[in-house]
Amino acid sequence: MREDFQLIPAVDVVGTEAVRLRQGAFDDVVARAGSPADLVARFAATRPPLVHVVDLDGARTGKIRPELVGPLAAAAAPTPVQASGGIRSFEDARSLLDAGAARVVVGTAALDSPAAVAQLASAFEERLVVAVDARDGRVAVAGWSRVTELSPDEFAERCAEAGVRRLLCTSIDRDGTMAGPDLALLGRVRERSGLPVLAAGGVRSEEDVEELAALGLEGAVVGRAVLEGAITL
Repeated sequence: MREDFQLIPAVDVVGTEAVRLRQGAFDDVVARAGSPADLVARFAATRPPLVHVVDLDGARTGKIRPELVGPLAAAAAPTPVQASGGIRSFEDARSLLDAGAARVVVGTAALDSPAAVAQLASAFEERLVVAVDARDGRVAVAGWSRVTELSPDEFAERCAEAGVRRLLCTSIDRDGTMAGPDLALLGRVRERSGLPVLAAGGVRSEEDVEELAALGLEGAVVGRAVLEGAITL
């Protein structure tokens, strides 16, 4: 694996519990991991480049929880936290950064308002990541509950044109399934955008990680595979 390839553990939170869902379905929990703060601290102890924290309630409702992100950022310190879930505005992004997140991931707001994503990219630069979440070849937003008509690679190109510095591309169909990453999707998004791309969805083994690194991706966000010990940080 390339020395600069980033392996980033994910902590997904519903309510006050760390979980893993299959394909983002709240009624299909494939793993439970107890206290989010304990899990964040455990991952941070391995010194990853980041810990990726997803507020699944926020993603579904569109309401951020700085009171969740702040303590998790403190639990991870000095490892930085990348926060996701429910960020629908400039003010939301600022609130989570002020709460202690080092980077924020925006999806719905970036797609619904091209002007907003340009503003976010200009204001937050490297602290902003835009989520390109794909289901059946189309971009999904609002906690993956709304599928648009836009293709992931077209959305990725729009983001690059707006000044976005980095993308997180997730194959929803493979998320939490341990079915392997969607290399074709990830390759198209990287090529069309020309941006650093983090991969997510289905990453299950060291071999998958090697393939993602060979594809030229910046890194991978891994959840279930780390919880189950298939990948060691």
